[in-house]
Amino acid sequence: MKKLTGLARQLRKKQTEPEQILWSKLRNKSFHGLKFRRQVPIGKYIVDFVCFEKQYIIELDGREHLEAEKSLNDNIRTQYLETQGFKVVRFYNTDIFNHLEQVLEFLYQELL
Repeated sequence: MKKLTGLARQLRKKQTEPEQILWSKLRNKSFHGLKFRRQVPIGKYIVDFVCFEKQYIIELDGREHLEAEKSLNDNIRTQYLETQGFKVVRFYNTDIFNHLEQVLEFLYQELL
């Protein structure tokens, strides 16, 4: 667990641009009063964003996640997180760049 905590800390320091954009909308309870955390270890995984109050995880994926092996790993990861009581949603980085308002509207409909 200590190893994951250190890795999560590193990931928080080296956010991707799409992560920075979405985090700017979620941080400090600025998304309708919901508290999100970023790069959080859950089990043997580190999730991009989580709202524990709603048991809701947001994952941002790059184009490499379209590859069969990566997609299979994502499915296994999602299944594990769902067994822990979380709902997992995935967006592609291009969704954040090109359709941020629609992403935020989707999250609003899901969470509120």
